[in-house]
Amino acid sequence: MIDRRTALAGIVGMFGAHLFAPLARAAGFAPIPAINTGKPATVFTDPQRDLVAALSERVMPTTDTPGAITAGVPEYIEHMLGDWAVDDDRAAILGGLAAIDARSMADYKAPAVKASPEQQDALLTLAMNGQLPGSAAFFDAFRQLVIAGYFTSEVGIMQEREYLPVPGKYDGAYLYSNVNKVFSS
Repeated sequence: MIDRRTALAGIVGMFGAHLFAPLARAAGFAPIPAINTGKPATVFTDPQRDLVAALSERVMPTTDTPGAITAGVPEYIEHMLGDWAVDDDRAAILGGLAAIDARSMADYKAPAVKASPEQQDALLTLAMNGQLPGSAAFFDAFRQLVIAGYFTSEVGIMQEREYLPVPGKYDGAYLYSNVNKVFSS
């Protein structure tokens, strides 16, 4: 079976030169700082952890396949920030979460985690468009963490994509209409 580091290396091609530094370090494409090899580091407070879960599910929602929460993306994000990120990397994510929460309180009179899915989508759109303080750095990094976490999870590899541990014979006339999912190996 494909391991997470190999899958991460494949994700690098998707983002090119703009890869969030902790992902580049984990994939082996950037200098690796001393990492935590013991108990996973705690980065988020409980409300922040809940907000990361809610927002990651908005980026990669449950459809006919499981979403980000089922794939363990929130835990993956905390692990990446705790073990592979330096203070500046964490600050971008934590600052973005704070800005989203503050805007939610201003616009909806509720914390972002208690906002409706439509309101959370609107908050993420503001962040994507750079309309919140520090949101430009936050959104790209957060989206990369969600996508990498999802597509390197068992759910992403085995259910979202068609996993072929050993590809079969070459068939140059294989009809595209027979492809239901993207292949991974």
